[in-house]
Amino acid sequence: MEPATQKTLGDSSIAITVEFTGGLELLFSNQRKHILSIPTHDEGGQNVNMDYLIRYLCIDVMKGGRKDMFIVDNQVRPGILVLINDADWELEGEENYQLQPKDNILFVSTLHGG
Repeated sequence: MEPATQKTLGDSSIAITVEFTGGLELLFSNQRKHILSIPTHDEGGQNVNMDYLIRYLCIDVMKGGRKDMFIVDNQVRPGILVLINDADWELEGEENYQLQPKDNILFVSTLHGG
């Protein structure tokens, strides 16, 4: 399966894996696993972090425009668990965690209709 995107800025990029489960994959081309090459620095020259990744996912990877099912008020929607290399992102600094090469980021929806 082809990676969702290979968009980079310049030669300075890092490769990470992003996965979606619990129905979130429907927002991302019905593809569970995405291998991404993202810039090492954001628009302001800072090292990229989870906040950058979330924006990147919404702009460059998400299909179908249902951003409200993934983020609310520019934060990951309540009910979506985020794991960074198999650890709860709350233990890693949440949006402030600086992304590293070969990171594995997993978004798990626990939201269920009823």
